[in-house]
Amino acid sequence: MPEIELSAGTIEYTDTGQGAGGTVVLVHGLAFDDSVWDAVVAELREDFRVVVPVLPLGGHRRPMRPSADLSAQGVAELLAEFLDRLDLREVTLVQNDAGTAQLLPGVRDERIARLVLTSCEALDNYPPGVQGRTLVAASRVPGGLFLLLQSFRVPFLVAMGSSLGGMTAHGIPYERVRRWYRPLLTDRAIRRDLARFLRSTRKDTYLRAAERLRHFDRPALVAWGAEDRMMPPATGRRLAELLPRGRYVEIPGAGTLVPVDNPAALAGELRRFIGESG
Repeated sequence: MPEIELSAGTIEYTDTGQGAGGTVVLVHGLAFDDSVWDAVVAELREDFRVVVPVLPLGGHRRPMRPSADLSAQGVAELLAEFLDRLDLREVTLVQNDAGTAQLLPGVRDERIARLVLTSCEALDNYPPGVQGRTLVAASRVPGGLFLLLQSFRVPFLVAMGSSLGGMTAHGIPYERVRRWYRPLLTDRAIRRDLARFLRSTRKDTYLRAAERLRHFDRPALVAWGAEDRMMPPATGRRLAELLPRGRYVEIPGAGTLVPVDNPAALAGELRRFIGESG
């Protein structure tokens, strides 16, 4: 994978190269990497330049510097720095699971032409669901995060509704889980990065971001998993209502991990949205 040195450390990324339809930047969530978007990239790469950074949220393979700001806002600022360094312009920014992209409007949004939020942390649903609350609680107990992560070595435990099984409508092949969680299970520095992120959690993070979203005057699409249990569709509808140019759609047969559960439907909505918004 190509990589780039940023203020917080080295970031790996996927880049499909130039596309006539413009640039789409896909942003993953907690403990995932670029591969969570693989099927969507395959759907879009013929017509768009698709870029997927691996942010330091636990699925990354290069530890960040000890001085790096790994709060939610710090990670969002790192995403903005990434867009700057690659000189990506008029970007369609697409977020899944984490709420990172919501923290840029009104702060560092000069490169964003369109915003797409798909089943992600938002408003008062942060940390989201039993999964999010459990991770935050474990990060604040010495050794707690290390012990909790050991459950990801057991396929049966991973498939439970209180774990990754609760984030998908169709289940996830365990080999994908092994890829996503290998850095956390094998590298103490990666666990340190994730712990720093989790310990910085503020309940009002996305409520404060919502006030700035009310003034985001560019096209916005909220594409929610119709079967999402961790990020309820009601949250997505509320999110779309506060965006001045927001539109809400539901992706059938999808839980939180929309790009895994129904990538073709999501890619279709992205194509339609980009085409209609010019």
